[in-house]
Amino acid sequence: MTAGSPDAGTVKVWDIFVRIAHWSLVVAVLGAWVTEDFGAVHEWLGYAALVIITLRLIWGVVGTRYARFSGFVRSPQATIAYAKQMLAFRAPRYIGHNPLGSYMIVALIVMIALSGFSGWLYTTDRFWGVEWVEELHEAMANGLLLLIGLHVCGVVVSSLAHRENLVKSMVSGRKRAPEPQDVA
Repeated sequence: MTAGSPDAGTVKVWDIFVRIAHWSLVVAVLGAWVTEDFGAVHEWLGYAALVIITLRLIWGVVGTRYARFSGFVRSPQATIAYAKQMLAFRAPRYIGHNPLGSYMIVALIVMIALSGFSGWLYTTDRFWGVEWVEELHEAMANGLLLLIGLHVCGVVVSSLAHRENLVKSMVSGRKRAPEPQDVA
């Protein structure tokens, strides 16, 4: 890399699979939300989301450094400490996911799985028209929307706090090179 190249002063963080999975989930979940009243399209987008998170779970075990859950899911104590630092405007910059971001990823995956499973359950002969299953699916979908809102807020806050465009990095796969105080 030359000093004048667009990648100068950056490091590769998000591999192509992580980025494609991320943006595919955005499309699948947003599409499922928009097509709520369009039966088969809504269902197939839900199934697509389930396939994507299944592949992401596998990649979270065997994937690249910053994709592996073992590399970014921190202890509850570390996450609480990070949250306190964030509230005091002293949160360190992480090259990969920060502790709160890692828990958000886990929460989003769980909520997508629960939304998709409850939606599938509602299509089965046994549970078609069963009110509690429909209500469960709706509650999971609403919970997912809440988490997505919190995720977007977290991305904005972290981007501003560290003067780094995290959306751009989720497109390019690259982030600003680490500085001595940053956490790998």
